[in-house]
Amino acid sequence: MIKVIITRRASDETIESFSVKGHADFAESGKDIVCAGVSAVTVGTINAVEELLGIAPDTEMKSGWLTACFPDGLPQEQEEKLQLLLEAMVVTLKSIEQSYGSYITVKNKLGKGGRQTC
Repeated sequence: MIKVIITRRASDETIESFSVKGHADFAESGKDIVCAGVSAVTVGTINAVEELLGIAPDTEMKSGWLTACFPDGLPQEQEEKLQLLLEAMVVTLKSIEQSYGSYITVKNKLGKGGRQTC
């Protein structure tokens, strides 16, 4: 199962980081549409943040594992755009969860405050 954790700042519930762990095991490797969908959405969001906003999140990626941490203290307009992209990612992941809930869970948790490290 893929487990997605969205970590939100306790102060305002904006997204400070996310992590994705595990494999869906929906189908054999190379044919797993759940894994492919989750990978496309999460990696695509990171790429969009970098390309469109010029923000390079701290990331770590290996087989079955992806984390991304986003900086605090951005200018308000840039922070709002970042949060829009991240919330769109969450909506898309929850849509996948609605259809394939046996293979993916998406959960929110409150962070401890301050800058997250991956």
